[in-house]
Amino acid sequence: MKRSDPRPEVSRRKFLASVAVAGAATAVTPPVANGATSATSPNAAPAPRPSALPPTMHVAAAETGTPKELSGSRIGGVPGSDFMVDVIKATGMEYIASNPASSFRSLHESIVNYGGNRKPEFLTCMHEESSVAMAHGYAKAAGKPMGVLAHGSVGLQHAAMAVYNAWCDRVPVMIFGGNFMDAAHRRPGVEWYHCVQDPAGMLRDFVKWDDQPASLQHFAESVMRAYKFATTPPMEPVVIIADGMLQEHPIDEDAKLAIPKLTLSTPPQGESGALKEAARMMASAENLVIIADRAARSQEGVRRMVELAEALNAPVVDLGSRMNFPTTHYLCRSEDGRALVRDADVVLMLEVADPWGQLNTISDPQHEYRRLAKPDVKLIHVTLADQLMKSNYQDAQRFCPCDLSISGDAEATLPALTEAVKKEIGGSRKSVLAGRTDNNRWVNFDGPADNPRALINSFADVIITEAMPNSLRGRLIADGAP
Repeated sequence: MKRSDPRPEVSRRKFLASVAVAGAATAVTPPVANGATSATSPNAAPAPRPSALPPTMHVAAAETGTPKELSGSRIGGVPGSDFMVDVIKATGMEYIASNPASSFRSLHESIVNYGGNRKPEFLTCMHEESSVAMAHGYAKAAGKPMGVLAHGSVGLQHAAMAVYNAWCDRVPVMIFGGNFMDAAHRRPGVEWYHCVQDPAGMLRDFVKWDDQPASLQHFAESVMRAYKFATTPPMEPVVIIADGMLQEHPIDEDAKLAIPKLTLSTPPQGESGALKEAARMMASAENLVIIADRAARSQEGVRRMVELAEALNAPVVDLGSRMNFPTTHYLCRSEDGRALVRDADVVLMLEVADPWGQLNTISDPQHEYRRLAKPDVKLIHVTLADQLMKSNYQDAQRFCPCDLSISGDAEATLPALTEAVKKEIGGSRKSVLAGRTDNNRWVNFDGPADNPRALINSFADVIITEAMPNSLRGRLIADGAP
């Protein structure tokens, strides 16, 4: 196994010298001020005793001297952590957040010196929970995961709360845990407390997949598998354990290591027959409501949401787990969600985490049940929630029966669903428009028969013909009409 980059000419451990010099500054005796005398008067108080004995000649030399260059025999070749960095780079990961620790010291050093601290860049954090929280937010903003390095048992324990948050939010995070599995190589004392036989076991109930590779080739294949699993909807955190001895031991020169090609999976789309049935139900609805929760992952997903809503002229309630729908769009009705659900005859849900909670409620603190929606409301749900559930932690929410449950990724399913809707909607339905009045009341009315969509994003004069509990019906006033 040859290095992909040559060793830097400057020692990869010279940074220790500056630390030693800085520490030695406190051991130097301060000079005597001008005019001062060491003589003391008989009545003078005795000099205070020093808080610590002065260093011996050996200690002073160790503290003030620059450490000798470590010989190449100390490592005996290229550390395994260099290859690990090559593997991580192959995923395209740009950042790794971490609270530095000894169980991944070799990987840390390889990221900074061998990898040039670029893609990934090491981000120093003060706590493992904040490290994972950074990765959580980054994935939602950037649309791809970043890495986290956590130390043995205690580091993963600290990280656990934030990992669970990412799990509940269906967000991918690449977690690397340090550990020394071989007890014969552990240093006495603290290192034993910080090592564990099954490091990922404490997180297994709320991660999608984990592995503890036993070789460098195993590490390469598991990282690619983990990245692919993490980024395939429903997306979730994954854990890879990077063994300390695997990091620090030199790579066998005869080792034939290879980094597998990473190919991401295409998100699954809802079945075409089910989408046609959903389009039929929505096209015939009188009071359709669209509720989106984790539907859009990208700007393209938002555009697809707008296209579907405009095709149906249906109000959209954005629950906010993702940026699903523009708040300035005339069909955005997030603030009226409960009222819209109450009058709805058909509800389309797109990756809603708690569908039961949109139709029902239980009061606090009395725990009294109350139905919010009509008893005969038709519910359509496009979701992948049924593809990944575990039993211990109760993030599944209460079971909610659906009239039509479509297994598929919402963002990937939207184009086919919108196309099915456009084919299903008749000519009369195409002319229905909606808008808001000056006092923010919602008005439904028929647009011009020749080109109803020409009025979208413009002002129009409408006569109110019927007042309903949560909206109005009206008639468009043509130009020149009284």
